[in-house]
Amino acid sequence: MGITPDSAVMDELIRQRIDALLPKMLEERLAQQAAKKKTPSMTIIATKGTLDWAYPPFILASTGAALGWDVSVFFTFYGLNLLKKDIGDLKISPLGNPGMPMKMPFGPDWFKHINWNIPNAVQAVVPGFENLATTLMKQTIKNNGVAEIADLRSICVESGVKLIGCQMTVDLFGFSPADFIPEVSEYCGATRFLPMAQQADVSLFI
Repeated sequence: MGITPDSAVMDELIRQRIDALLPKMLEERLAQQAAKKKTPSMTIIATKGTLDWAYPPFILASTGAALGWDVSVFFTFYGLNLLKKDIGDLKISPLGNPGMPMKMPFGPDWFKHINWNIPNAVQAVVPGFENLATTLMKQTIKNNGVAEIADLRSICVESGVKLIGCQMTVDLFGFSPADFIPEVSEYCGATRFLPMAQQADVSLFI
């Protein structure tokens, strides 16, 4: 006849075995969880190339990069203006933009806080109105200590933001890579960028 082990002895052996295996199992489980941990990602589609609309994509991209996210910005149509070597001549166009009140960057506080809602009909016929609006906007930006677009773009480059140009738009407008900053990571089409946007945690259209 075989010898039946005492149940208390068996329980003790099982307990010892579990105590020996548990730390290793826990360590392996934590390692697996760490390996699965994904770096947050964000994709931005930038379609506008005016001075005022240049701020949202670069501010959001640089902020995401500062948070440790993987950020890619796809510049298409007029958004390609933001990748040109010289972006110091970007302008704003208040014409047709009723959500943009004109404010003066000079004078007493009460004067600077007036919203000058100038009708589109007036804006359209006043010579040089767009240049005037751009000058006022640039002065307002300077007065409030807001970074210039070139500086924000440099921050994005230094932070590892991927700047992507739309190849179709490059061809459409007759551009070449020589027209843009060398930091553009690649030129591609929607078929490549959309899967990137699909897999991103945050995807924005500007």
